[in-house]
Amino acid sequence: MTERRLKLGAWGEDQAVLYLRQKGAKILHRNYRTPVGEIDIIARYKKLLLFIEVKTRRSAVCGVPAEAVGPVKQRQIVRTALWFLQKEKLANLQPRFDVISILGDGENVMALELIENAFGA
Repeated sequence: MTERRLKLGAWGEDQAVLYLRQKGAKILHRNYRTPVGEIDIIARYKKLLLFIEVKTRRSAVCGVPAEAVGPVKQRQIVRTALWFLQKEKLANLQPRFDVISILGDGENVMALELIENAFGA
């Protein structure tokens, strides 16, 4: 992955965190890594435990960013979430898998969409 794409991805995650905080979510982890995978953002919102994948693109020429979260990536996120749940013991919260899709140039957000319950375990 090129440095330019890495910077865009990090910028997109920053935008997603700002958005989530504005909505009242508490960010618990960013880039949570385990031997089985990585989750961009783990947040708490009311009685929900959000596992969020962030996809950022400069344009929708190759499709909207959320389309990049296919079955393989979904399975990896679910496995990582299970790992997290075994370690953290947050049984009082309902897990939910969301995707935040961002179109932007690294300075300006042109579109940001939160897709709640984007996929299930």
